[in-house]
Amino acid sequence: MPETMRAIDIKGDIGPAESLYMAEIPKPVPKEAQALVRVKAFGLNRADIMQRDGEYPVPPWAGKIMGLEFSGIIEELGENSEPSFKVGDEVFSLTYGGAYAEYVAVSTHMLIHKPAQLSWEQAAGIPETWLTASKIMYMIGEFTRGKSILWHAGASGVSISGIQLSVAGGASAVYATTRSDEKCDFCVNTLGATAAFNTTDPNWVDQVLKATDGKGVDIIADLIGPDVFAENLKIGAKDARIVLIGLMSGTTFKKEFDMGLLAFKRIRYEGSTLRSRDEEFQRKLRDKFVSEALPDFLAGKFKIYIEKVYPWEQIVDAHKMLETNKTMGKIICTIN
Repeated sequence: MPETMRAIDIKGDIGPAESLYMAEIPKPVPKEAQALVRVKAFGLNRADIMQRDGEYPVPPWAGKIMGLEFSGIIEELGENSEPSFKVGDEVFSLTYGGAYAEYVAVSTHMLIHKPAQLSWEQAAGIPETWLTASKIMYMIGEFTRGKSILWHAGASGVSISGIQLSVAGGASAVYATTRSDEKCDFCVNTLGATAAFNTTDPNWVDQVLKATDGKGVDIIADLIGPDVFAENLKIGAKDARIVLIGLMSGTTFKKEFDMGLLAFKRIRYEGSTLRSRDEEFQRKLRDKFVSEALPDFLAGKFKIYIEKVYPWEQIVDAHKMLETNKTMGKIICTIN
């Protein structure tokens, strides 16, 4: 009989938060170049909720257990693993899935050494949001110093990371949108955004255009989807890059939009996910993060904002908290 471990599973494979439960499943065995990591903490992401609801196309190699980021301790290494890692090392990482468990098997090409200055909770809250924000800005958005950028859902994990990266990267202006004045204040006064706009105000598009002297924004990080598609075309500058990486408003258009703006402004609107990218892509993204962003965490320049930490036995409550859309930072679960 294979050795087993505890993991969070979904009753019936699809369901609401209440369908999450603690299951006993086989403990993974590390394959070529993989490490077996004992998980200390894992981060929650909206992709987890979409997977739980049956609305996320999970890569076939990912398995059914949720969880895209974690921190923990290496307990075993497969053959030909990266030589910089050894048993007992404290690490954090992205993973294709499986982090809602006592153990996860992950390629050593995706692992990052955890600095002693970072707690397990902080480290678990970094990979998905910070690597996604880096990808949006540099790999797809073609950000360079002096460009302007807007982050929708400004108090979400990805945008909290992205706003900090944008300020540090020398953006000419950093904007955000939220659905509450409290979150707008957080984006400006805590994160350092130039301005933030409450999208419950019907005039928010005009406010963005006024702030940019009618020019519009060079790069837009869209975590919302259909509900802001028409508005993105209006606030995008000429040759703007709009990166779709979230679908908080669903997948179906409910209002008309002016397609002409897409052509006349020469806007490039590109969708992207991180989970479906191959290991080589994720390795390059990891290396860029380690060389360029991680030192700023150690220097105190970047901060991981955590809304709340739950013991993983309270996973149902943690998912419900994420679903409220009221958080201003990561939700983390710990395993004792």
